[in-house]
Amino acid sequence: MSDRPTLLLEHHLKELKLPSFLREYRKMAARCAAEGVDHPEYLFRLAELELIDRHQRMVERRVRAARFPSVKSLDTFDFPAIPSVNKQLVMELARCEYIERKENVIAVGNSGTGKTHVALGLGLAACQRGMPVAFTTAAGLVHEMMEARDERRLLNLQRQLSRLKLLIVDELGFVPLSFTGAELLFEVFSHRYERGSVLVTTNLPFDEWTEVFGSERLTGALPDRLTHHVHILQMNGESYRLRHNRENVASQAPDGPEE
Repeated sequence: MSDRPTLLLEHHLKELKLPSFLREYRKMAARCAAEGVDHPEYLFRLAELELIDRHQRMVERRVRAARFPSVKSLDTFDFPAIPSVNKQLVMELARCEYIERKENVIAVGNSGTGKTHVALGLGLAACQRGMPVAFTTAAGLVHEMMEARDERRLLNLQRQLSRLKLLIVDELGFVPLSFTGAELLFEVFSHRYERGSVLVTTNLPFDEWTEVFGSERLTGALPDRLTHHVHILQMNGESYRLRHNRENVASQAPDGPEE
């Protein structure tokens, strides 16, 4: 009979979906008994553990759903290497208030200056706040939409995109788009206007976007929607990859002849 309360407690904790309570209650009870902690403090500590674990599991689900190519935080971004980027603005954006206001972010700069890293860091920050996020390249999103259109599920894909708090579109401008692809991408951006945030990384200034979209009509209308409520991150500088390659070559070069 003495085991019955324990068995019932564990059953109830499983039914209530409190895995951290279930896993930790015995160890926490022993610790609190040794410290002379009262029952409310004991329950508080267990509830805190449950909340911490639940938040971590939620973040992990958001990160998986976002389909980041890699998980990177802003803590590991080398701000001094790219002096053109406004660190204060980036850290302010990491608070994700711009997402609540349905504003956009555009990171503009030459290749290899960390635009994708910053985008991933801001995406991770949004996931940590429980926001639905998706990461894609511009070419990848266009391909997915054209495939969905051919399979008559474009409307479903558009609904999925509309549920996102933040859509990250990487590498806009790296690959020219077909006329159909440009129109589909334009439709995504237009639909999100004042409904959800978009974060775009691009190596092209606005006046060169015609090269990507191939239409002055689309190129003229798109910046109006993206830049109405926008934060611009200027990220021009020396490429990380080129600098690291040069440093590696220099470190591997044989020493000069001995004198």
